Amino acid sequence: MMPRLLSLLLLLLAGPPTARPAPPTCYSRMLSLSREVTGDFQNLQATEPSEPCVRYLPRLYLDIHNHCVLAKLRDFVASPQCWKVAQVDGLKDKVRKLYTIMNSFCRRDLVFLSDDCNALEYPIPVTTVLPDRQR
Repeated sequence: MMPRLLSLLLLLLAGPPTARPAPPTCYSRMLSLSREVTGDFQNLQATEPSEPCVRYLPRLYLDIHNHCVLAKLRDFVASPQCWKVAQVDGLKDKVRKLYTIMNSFCRRDLVFLSDDCNALEYPIPVTTVLPDRQR
């Protein structure tokens, strides 16, 4: 009974945590939104592969460190409307939002490490190679 009362007293004295997580930065917002857009695009390709307007959408493999990503986003938003699939409109809204964030609000925070446009068309698959154990 005494240890339980002591732990309850400690919890009451400690109070709620005072440290709050830092608000998202421009960079973290761009990164999370680009991952979300890429995931939504892949999901759309998987669920509506036979729909002609989905089939002819520009590919969306986004790398916010590649300078060509801005043109890629612009091309996607300018692609023809897809009236039969509502998910495309939602995806285009997210792409438009990402483009606005990258081109306006967070322009100074961007650091482009590449300008290889082909890397956005045909991305290199990420593989994890486990190191050999040394004996």
